[in-house]
Amino acid sequence: MSIIYVLIPIAIIIVALALVIFFWAVKTNQFEDLDRQGYSILFDDDLSGDEKKLAEQRKQLQQRKEIDDRD
Repeated sequence: MSIIYVLIPIAIIIVALALVIFFWAVKTNQFEDLDRQGYSILFDDDLSGDEKKLAEQRKQLQQRKEIDDRD
């Protein structure tokens, strides 16, 4: 029974620490762009010069669209 007096404060500390880390991650925009890393694995290295320019233009258009959608 006395172990509960140790485990409950430890659990509260762990939960508080997890909340602090979560709010820090949200505040520093860690969850802003979750798709970019997945796409970079698939599409970055095997494009020719012209294809890279087109991909960059599409990316800029998509970013402008996202900015316009936010407003």
